[in-house]
Amino acid sequence: MMALPLHGVQVLELTDGFGDTAGRFLADLGAEVVRVELPGGSASRSAQPVRNGVSVPFALRNANKLGVTLDLDADEGRERLRALARRSDILLESFAPGYLTARGVGAADLVRVNPALVAVSVTGFGQDGPYRDWAATEQVLYALSGVLSRSGEPGEQPLLPPNGLIDESVGVHTAWSALLAYFDRLHTGRGQTVDISAFEVIVHGFDPGFGVQGSAAAGRSEDYPRGRPDAANFYPVYRCADGQVRICLLAKRQWRAMFEWLGEPEEFADPKYDTIPARFAASALLNPLIDTLFSTYTRDELVAEGAARGIPVGGLNTVSEVLTTEHFDASGTFVDTEIAPGVTARVPSGYAKIDGQRAGFHTRAPELGEHNDVVFGSAAGESRDPLAAPLREPGSRPFEGLRVLDMGVVVFGAELGRQFADNGADVIKIENSNFPDGLRQSRRGDMLAASVAWGHRNRRSLGLNLRSPEGIRIFKRLVAEADIVLANFKPGTLTSMGLSYDELAAINPRIIVSESSAFGTVGPWNKRLGYGPLVRAACGVSALWRYSDTSDGLCDGSTVYPDHIAGQVTATTILATLIDRLRTGRGAAVEVAQADTAVVQLGNQLVAEFLEPGSINAPGNSDPYSAPSGVYPCAGDDEWCVVTVRDDEDWVRLCEVLGRFDLIDDPRFATTELRTAHRAEADEVLTQWLAHRTPTEAMETLQAAGVPAGAMIRLPELLTDPQLVARGAYTELEHELLPAALPTAKQVAHFATLPHWPLRQAPLAGQQTREICENVLGLNTVEIDSLVRDGVLQPPADDPALSSVPSTV
Repeated sequence: MMALPLHGVQVLELTDGFGDTAGRFLADLGAEVVRVELPGGSASRSAQPVRNGVSVPFALRNANKLGVTLDLDADEGRERLRALARRSDILLESFAPGYLTARGVGAADLVRVNPALVAVSVTGFGQDGPYRDWAATEQVLYALSGVLSRSGEPGEQPLLPPNGLIDESVGVHTAWSALLAYFDRLHTGRGQTVDISAFEVIVHGFDPGFGVQGSAAAGRSEDYPRGRPDAANFYPVYRCADGQVRICLLAKRQWRAMFEWLGEPEEFADPKYDTIPARFAASALLNPLIDTLFSTYTRDELVAEGAARGIPVGGLNTVSEVLTTEHFDASGTFVDTEIAPGVTARVPSGYAKIDGQRAGFHTRAPELGEHNDVVFGSAAGESRDPLAAPLREPGSRPFEGLRVLDMGVVVFGAELGRQFADNGADVIKIENSNFPDGLRQSRRGDMLAASVAWGHRNRRSLGLNLRSPEGIRIFKRLVAEADIVLANFKPGTLTSMGLSYDELAAINPRIIVSESSAFGTVGPWNKRLGYGPLVRAACGVSALWRYSDTSDGLCDGSTVYPDHIAGQVTATTILATLIDRLRTGRGAAVEVAQADTAVVQLGNQLVAEFLEPGSINAPGNSDPYSAPSGVYPCAGDDEWCVVTVRDDEDWVRLCEVLGRFDLIDDPRFATTELRTAHRAEADEVLTQWLAHRTPTEAMETLQAAGVPAGAMIRLPELLTDPQLVARGAYTELEHELLPAALPTAKQVAHFATLPHWPLRQAPLAGQQTREICENVLGLNTVEIDSLVRDGVLQPPADDPALSSVPSTV
């Protein structure tokens, strides 16, 4: 097996719910993760779906870990935990706030035991604030984060997105935050505590209402009316001879190709239809034409014809079809392996590839206490070779001194580069005015799109024509002094430009090159045009994000998932290779396919379907494993509240709140299985009570009793949400080309010593071209002027060298 980048990093994990996916990701990247469970075992060992007596979520999220048991109510157990903390680099814990502290082994306590420890606490709402002690489920977080309010069909109840995406997304951000603090520790010698709220992660990082949106913003109404946005026609889905396909007509050239394929209908000849909003408004006329055209083709024929014409077309795959897709077989997205003693399944192999090898699944999840003898029998505090890192003072930005050459585009590219820019790296965005970033094309009459302001902040911009030999030569000179190169072009693009990892590593052996695409470099789909809506359709996400399996309407039109999360996955993988570079002195090639991100995050459903074919379908708002559970109407116009009854204790609490003590012993509702079988009756009891209360009143009453509940929040309400306000979740981002300041994330994780992100305004394309060429490359004014006149360098239009270029008019 290859040497993974986090080899030698010791992680101590005490999670049961949020956070276990973080430990899995760190283990995939090579860390030794010791998972600690209480003597009775984790509640997550019985998390649904269960197949063949095995909890699929537990099996997937705890692979590659060692498992031990400790009784934290006993002195011996607490002492053993302290001993483990002394030899660990990172602690991950998800106990309720105050639980570990009351036993003298809280995050801050363990940092005092080991001042070099990075102690990460991840809970539903964080360690403070008015929601601190509230119960969080995925459904509750969808409601409170603003995601639910944008999901569903107009006039219908809002629709919960598929389960699992939130748990995995929180895990990715937790892994990133843990490594960020650990990277800081390697340069300062000091550990710290990190407080992560799953709520804030989803608000800011899953599909942010006040963050990079790209083309998804084109169909958004700024006045946030009641009802769901009419987004089904934004990335429309059409029936064909053997299923359904989705198209993404974003660029003018794509629409023109579609117009030609339709036979150039006169009613759509007007140039106004070159724009997304115009086509969106005319969907009632346009869709029937495309429906008729597509009806005689198969999915594969439409995808092939679309590719030939330059039109992004993708098939809609069900979960069962994803498991047998030729491309995923070829790309190594799945592996057939043992997930529990005697149980073999096809499972997602992992998020990323490093130097061409998958960093993913290699050992099954541990049985309860399986590694007690191994872990407690090893020498405590055994010496390890320290990583050599230049030292700096605590409180500085972790990536100060790093230089990133950023060729990333659109939402994914913005989100990836921002992780490094916000944390102190000198991120130089490489821009070609002949092929502008899609975010720069998404503005609506303003000089700057909001997504650019959010996504490109804290960067510098270099206008450089990489289609010219001289432009390539300049880029290679930059590579010689850089640390990271970021790109998310079609596979093979960097190689065709003479900028492959091997070529760049020959210039600078320490360079880390990250390439990302929709479907990866290996497999028959590797050259497909890659957009998030097509990735969601291909990976089974869209098929589950609808009211039922028979519904034609897909309800994921307003989301840009998985762009933000895939960017975070990639940033975390790059950070792991930066840590490894301290040990080896060598860089690496990193590859992340957005499709692999979606497949990993949908792993519970995929594996359950593999083990029991036909068992997974689109559940709508009904949790197949608990009742009552779902989205319920409240008093008012289009007002909704999510409630999740997880177990028998929640049911008793709910009955007490409702004053229905007669139902506690009702045989119809005695167990989770019986309540699920009598879902309609259980739902009716709750619906009657909610009908007379506002969502906020209902949420606060239920949460006070310990029942998970969340009001459906619309985006503007996030800015005044009591928990987000108390934790300082938002600040304002200003730009001289914006009419008003934009709400923006102040931070996501709360670090004890790392500073808040700076908010330097996003550059215009090429704004720092001269500055970079002078200060980084050492070019003089005469050389720069010549390159500007030749079109190799592309500064803003007011550059003095451009005034001397003869007019071509």
